[in-house]
Amino acid sequence: MQETEFKNEELCITGIEELDVLLGGGIPTGSTVLVVGSSGSGKTTLCMQYLINGAKKDERGVFFTITEPLFKLTKNMESFDFYDKKLIESGMVNLIDLRIISERLGLDTEKYTVEDASALLDILRDIAEELNAKRLIIDSITALCYRLQTPEMIRDFIFKLGSSLAAMKCTTLLTSEIPPRKFTYSQYGIEEFISDGILFLGDIERKGDLIRTFQIVKMRGAAHSRTKSAMSISTTNGVELTQLLKSRE
Repeated sequence: MQETEFKNEELCITGIEELDVLLGGGIPTGSTVLVVGSSGSGKTTLCMQYLINGAKKDERGVFFTITEPLFKLTKNMESFDFYDKKLIESGMVNLIDLRIISERLGLDTEKYTVEDASALLDILRDIAEELNAKRLIIDSITALCYRLQTPEMIRDFIFKLGSSLAAMKCTTLLTSEIPPRKFTYSQYGIEEFISDGILFLGDIERKGDLIRTFQIVKMRGAAHSRTKSAMSISTTNGVELTQLLKSRE
């Protein structure tokens, strides 16, 4: 896809200032973006901050979790200043456990058939449409792909989900779990080709310390920076990106 310059109304502003600068203003509206990293890299925090920032701009969001119970998710987020419980209570941010939805639909929670995947896809789209969601998170697409079993089902599910959400101008972040210190984007090698963008959360070791890093690998339709930044997470500001200083050995 040819890269073009987007107007502000065509961009989904993340609200994480340094990230929006690197993106050239924000994520092109309607994109499906992989947020890639190992355990503890900050994927969930970044996604929740993106969702909360959107709600503060009157953009309703949905957070679908597969790997973490809702009470643990909210407990972990309550320590951050950006987290606003009132946005949850008002319905501007909706937290939904996909495992509970699967059980209510009578689906096998470990392995989905083609029919199961189709039913789940319909539910995700219906929820997003009913809520008029403009921002959506699936945490994690890795766990969901595990249940989809085959490359064909994974490709079909992500493509159809992304297409339907894009039609609603809903910008979606999918967290992708990878082993530590591995420069790969997914466990199945499919998700990155279907997605419009990839945000890579990694780390480097310096003198015995692990420094979190952040890099935009791709973002279709945006003239973005590919510079690797240092990433920190604080309770005051959440995700912060700064210039990664060269090592002096």
